[in-house]
Amino acid sequence: AVLTLRGRSLGLGVRKASSIAKQLPAFSSLTPDVLRKGVEESITKLQHAYEDTMKRDPDTWEELMGPMTVAGDELDQAWSLVSHLDHVRSTPEIRNLHEELQPKVVALATEIAQSQTLARCTKRMLERSELSGTQRRIAEQRLLQAELSGALLSEEARKEFGQLKLRESQLSTKFSNNVLDATKQFSMLITDPTRMDGIPPATRAMCASLARQAGHSDASSEQGPWLVTLDDPCVSGVLPTATDRALREELYRAHVTKASSGPLDNTAVLGEILHLRRSMAALLGLPSYAHVALRTKMAAEPANVWDMIEGLHAKSFTAAQRDVTDVEAFAREGGLEGPLRPWDVAFWSEKLRERRFGLSQEALRLYFPLDRVLEGMFQLTERVLGVSIERVEDGVDTWHPDVQFFSVRDSSDGRELAGFYLDPFARPGEKQGGAWMAEMRSRALEAGGKLRRPVAFLTCNQSPPDATTGTPSLMLPREVETVLHEFGHGLQHMLTTVDFADASGIRGVEWDAVELPSQFMENWFYHRPVARSLSCHASSGAPLDDDAFDKLSRMRTFQSGLATLRQLNFGAVDMTLHERTPAGMTAEQLGAWALEQQRKLQDRFTVLAPLPEDRFLCSFRHIFAGGYAAGYYSYKWAERMSADAFAAFEEAGLDDQDAVRRVGQRFRDTVLAKGGSEPALEVFRAFRGRDVDDAALLRHCGLE
Repeated sequence: AVLTLRGRSLGLGVRKASSIAKQLPAFSSLTPDVLRKGVEESITKLQHAYEDTMKRDPDTWEELMGPMTVAGDELDQAWSLVSHLDHVRSTPEIRNLHEELQPKVVALATEIAQSQTLARCTKRMLERSELSGTQRRIAEQRLLQAELSGALLSEEARKEFGQLKLRESQLSTKFSNNVLDATKQFSMLITDPTRMDGIPPATRAMCASLARQAGHSDASSEQGPWLVTLDDPCVSGVLPTATDRALREELYRAHVTKASSGPLDNTAVLGEILHLRRSMAALLGLPSYAHVALRTKMAAEPANVWDMIEGLHAKSFTAAQRDVTDVEAFAREGGLEGPLRPWDVAFWSEKLRERRFGLSQEALRLYFPLDRVLEGMFQLTERVLGVSIERVEDGVDTWHPDVQFFSVRDSSDGRELAGFYLDPFARPGEKQGGAWMAEMRSRALEAGGKLRRPVAFLTCNQSPPDATTGTPSLMLPREVETVLHEFGHGLQHMLTTVDFADASGIRGVEWDAVELPSQFMENWFYHRPVARSLSCHASSGAPLDDDAFDKLSRMRTFQSGLATLRQLNFGAVDMTLHERTPAGMTAEQLGAWALEQQRKLQDRFTVLAPLPEDRFLCSFRHIFAGGYAAGYYSYKWAERMSADAFAAFEEAGLDDQDAVRRVGQRFRDTVLAKGGSEPALEVFRAFRGRDVDDAALLRHCGLE
């Protein structure tokens, strides 16, 4: 945890122990049998609590919500361990355990959500009982969820709905596993050093390490051999830098066709998922699954989502065309023969970025070792939010040696508020790609008035350090943004002050508002003092200088038209698939239909024609295995809010510490503290004093 760069030691704050750490599970002892026992015992307790509650036919908060909430929380925590390990340590034993237990967990959750007796009791409680605002919102959300789970349907229809829901959850897991296995299945062993020309030292070292893990014990960064895979750090390290066009093409084609053929083909899997979702919507009497999903979101109706997509499309398409024209002209100047192809875009874009700004992404990477990024991020958190963060050194047993645990404390009095695990590095073959925040446990006031403090899992997939050369984990600017992003999610989970688990942290927050804190944190990267605090050059130890920061800041809007259009494309595909799913098709036919919609929308939402065989939908975990079904638009919806929230700090003066602290306290007391206890728009108004204004988003994207 201490990094030495040219004789200079960087140390994160370290605490020997914490009271929260003492309550954490010992992951080394969490065998499949132990995990199974924990989940099955929790299922039994919740089943009994549910049956006892229904026998009493209660209509007060204490009688209706009390015992079931306690038992439900216990199951949430037990299942979160299985689910988390399935994502970060996906051994055959853990995967089989997840597949064994998932139907039991989903069946009980569906039974409770569909209970007409529970819905009737909840409605009577709302009419008769004295409830706080938070209690009333939880109860109202429970009623809405009951309706959307089929509680108002006939017994036969409820049973059918439950079967559809169970099958959907199983297929989502299969979809995710297929993507992981397809990623693991592909690799290229490179033995010719000339094929690695242009690829930066950090990526070469990572590929050599992968080769050593595959049995090539003499692999080195300089001499090879090198193993190129579909893991995120490898793809993002090779495509923008490799001068070997054939290497880029082979990697790109494998990337966009991942999990789309052979035994791991997700085409029929996603087709059946779409069929199941359409069938559930039909049982509920709604026109489409998009209408179901949006009942719990700020956007409310598909028309409002399309209005946002079309509005941003109008502002970004011309800029995206200009971005591609600029790249193509520059590539021609650089010697490109024939048409610009998809595997050329990242490469020539990076070359153009270097020409335009005089600084490459790889040169910037040297400024951002992980430990310094964490140190600067924690300093920012203390300065803006009044929260201190320290690594806990003793008493924490994790699932991998790279994982660290941190304690979160209030700076004013030292109270321990929360904790989080950080699992930063890619582990090919056992860890899902991407980055995410997940709950281990939420904040709640337990029986006897004891406060249970929240704990989060923060997971990323960046390049690990190279033990053979002593090179630390060095981060690209976008990886720094990713850490800030996931930490923002974590802050909302950890700094909540709501004492009811169902509304604390991100729980109960409309899905299209949940990205507000995460995207808000990304904005701080482009404030000069923060960027300097996040940086420390791997050779000189110097922070980012003014010239480099100015270039980094200008790079922020480089190809912003293309970047915006890409997000809109994902959102448009997602909404189309879930709003317009046709009836009467087999899973295979629906999968083919979905891919056809992908191609049709690309005519409007891409400038450079994708490959005919591009099947990115087959690895689009967000909407088929990640909770973003009919919700991918949420990134742009929430970005409007996050940009406007950051504008409050800009207006107060980013260099005025007292003003930043005042606005930061207001942000902590509203957006981060209130969780789902109030509607997201009301929380935003409490912070900003008005509704959302899009001006800051367009300014940050360079699309005014």
